[in-house]
Amino acid sequence: MKKGLLIVVSGPSGVGKSTVREVYMKDESLKLSYSISMTTRKPREGETDGVDYFFVTKRRFRTAVKNGELLEHAEFVGNFYGTPASYVEELRNNGRNVILEIEINGALQVMEKCPDCLSIFILPPSMEELEARIRGRNSENEEVLQGRLEKARKELSYVDRYKYHVVNHDIQQAADEIGAIIKAEMEKE
Repeated sequence: MKKGLLIVVSGPSGVGKSTVREVYMKDESLKLSYSISMTTRKPREGETDGVDYFFVTKRRFRTAVKNGELLEHAEFVGNFYGTPASYVEELRNNGRNVILEIEINGALQVMEKCPDCLSIFILPPSMEELEARIRGRNSENEEVLQGRLEKARKELSYVDRYKYHVVNHDIQQAADEIGAIIKAEMEKE
């Protein structure tokens, strides 16, 4: 059995990463599995350990970091998040192509540890469109929104570190493009 690909997908907040993922994940010919992260935050209502996240204590998480058990990790709002390397390897060894949809800092960590990974950066059609999408959520005040836009500008500066760039003009088109990239990379292996 051929080992699966490790696929890192990143892009600024509001670019549509998860919306696009919902479309390309439906293509069974891509043999995709979405990676489950380890976190120290408490489960939300309806979340299941081992399905939504691997919920662990901060002590267990620190041990995982110390022992090199994570492909990447970060702290966000007082909680830790990371990608368990053994979980990803098990999926890949079973022929699955594993999707890591992660922040830029985590993606850079993975690309350093796994230089053969397939990295895809999703871009907005323009900063104006990205701003319109974030504003359309109506979920943040102006100060938070401006902070997200500033962070997005910084994140866009990392686009050249990724092997592929996909502009999300249209959800289906972006999903099709990512699917075509994955198929081409599967054929190379």
